[in-house]
Amino acid sequence: MSADKTTASKAASETQLIARAQQGDEAAFEALFNTHKRRVYSLCLRMTGDTAEAEDLAQEAFLQLFRKISTFRGESAFTTWLHRLVVNVVLMHLRKKGLQQVSLDEPDASQDEPVKRDYGDDDRRLLGSVDRIRLAKAIESLPHGYRSVFSLHDVEGYEHNEIAQIMNCSIGNSKSQLHKARLKLRELLRADDRNPSLEESRTSRPGAER
Repeated sequence: MSADKTTASKAASETQLIARAQQGDEAAFEALFNTHKRRVYSLCLRMTGDTAEAEDLAQEAFLQLFRKISTFRGESAFTTWLHRLVVNVVLMHLRKKGLQQVSLDEPDASQDEPVKRDYGDDDRRLLGSVDRIRLAKAIESLPHGYRSVFSLHDVEGYEHNEIAQIMNCSIGNSKSQLHKARLKLRELLRADDRNPSLEESRTSRPGAER
């Protein structure tokens, strides 16, 4: 079977599962859960940077899915619709916690370099050019608005039009926030390069374990 036929078959199968789940078929919903649980958890983890929170939010997202799946009309891909739901669950949680965020609704009036093009092809090298642990820590330090767009675009592989749907913002704002997230990441990584790590500082102190 060709790749195109396999993809079409999977899409048809998922469409059937969605239809059955909308009719209250618990087995169909469980199948959807098993198909998407890893990616949903991964998205929650990347947006929060906390494994316990990610687990709780992934569960909450699937509870929301169970309640709202009847509203899915197929106007967008199911994964886009599901991830929009997940992002909303996470953002609502972050708002309640009062954590630092960046609004995606306000016009971008900053004096930063204007976004003239999509930097994706070049800047995806960022993911492979630095130590993954350092990069993960830097991503966790981003404001949550930046982190969300960066995770969706550079990690999950969504296009800006899809992110705009998921995040309920304009395509221009998605591009702008991604550009600023990358600038902030570079700044954080450069700062990390200038400062010794905690472990290096600990082992260099007199009397440290050998």
